[in-house]
Amino acid sequence: MSQPKNVVAKLALEDGAVFTGQHFGTPGISEGEVVFNTSMTGYQEILTDPSYKGQIVTMTYPLIGNYGINRQDVESKQPHVAGFIIKELAPLHSNYRADLSLHDYLAQNNILGIQGIDTRALTRKLRISGAMRGVLTTEIQDDAALVARARSAAQMEGADWVKCVMPTESANWSEDLGEWHPGIVERGDGLHVVALDCGAKSNILRNLAQRGVKITVLPGNTSTEEILKHRPDGLFVSNGPGDPAVLDYAIEPLKGALGKVPIFGICLGHQLLSQAIGAKTYKLKFGHRGGNQPVKNLDTGRVEITSQNHGFAVDPKSLEAAGGIITHVNLNDGTVEGFRHKTLPVFSVQYHPEASPGPHDAGYLFDAFMEMMKTKRPPTGERLRALQGLRSRPS
Repeated sequence: MSQPKNVVAKLALEDGAVFTGQHFGTPGISEGEVVFNTSMTGYQEILTDPSYKGQIVTMTYPLIGNYGINRQDVESKQPHVAGFIIKELAPLHSNYRADLSLHDYLAQNNILGIQGIDTRALTRKLRISGAMRGVLTTEIQDDAALVARARSAAQMEGADWVKCVMPTESANWSEDLGEWHPGIVERGDGLHVVALDCGAKSNILRNLAQRGVKITVLPGNTSTEEILKHRPDGLFVSNGPGDPAVLDYAIEPLKGALGKVPIFGICLGHQLLSQAIGAKTYKLKFGHRGGNQPVKNLDTGRVEITSQNHGFAVDPKSLEAAGGIITHVNLNDGTVEGFRHKTLPVFSVQYHPEASPGPHDAGYLFDAFMEMMKTKRPPTGERLRALQGLRSRPS
């Protein structure tokens, strides 16, 4: 295990703030939207989540890297973050499954990290002022030049990062092997799901596969005609990075599929489905990122602790006007976390029911998707209660 060299690194924000620390990973320079994640574990899954494309991620938990990196718990083939910010890098890692250290992993993948800064102060700034554009570097030491560069960096609003992370061709998913295989899955006795991959996390597909479905993965810009050509029992729309409002190439195929196949969406998929039925999205001040977001299921009355990673949300008035029924709300700020359509077999959630390493409060939603593919009807509140093992509400 190698150790990072004692090289000064700086983080500059567009509001003029500059933080100085030490580098780890690969030296260099990187730009992106600076955000924070409140998870205490799961840094490996965060690094490899394609939804973080174009973002520099701050971990609020102070000590990171203590259990190293393994080759199994990744959400995609490589890390996607533009940069990584932590308070303290663990000098040693200890875990029987670990293959290498966090420093070595970032160095192998040309990702720049910074440690030794006050992440509490940075997080408080982002919480109060909102997510900001930033520059992370070991190359430029002039603070004024760094701030100027941060102010000229690309905005997240209007950014299409999906094209950078979605696959270029179809593939199938094999839970047994846990990796991608070219070609199309043949339709068998089980349900067949077409997954539109806008930057899908592996654990989503793993959760579907564990329920016995056969999965055909298609790029997020696949046409309605091509989707329906595979004769799926259900259509899944994945998570992904960037601004959902600019993804017409993903929204239009969903419009064409409405009413023709049951559809379930997660995170970006939730936003795209909302727009497909006629709703609007908007950018949140600092977003929801972490494994401790409280969400209330309005159908069951139960509060779920959820894993989330998103910077945009669905406008509730436009959603209801378009025929959506709000099923989940965030208890911190009241934003929409899930909906189902009044008549069409369509439902989605903003958070991640497949959360790895957890929590797993919302895993029942995959079972709801299985049922919707069989009934061709959106899940009712009563069925969701049953899937969660709750007793019926008194009439």
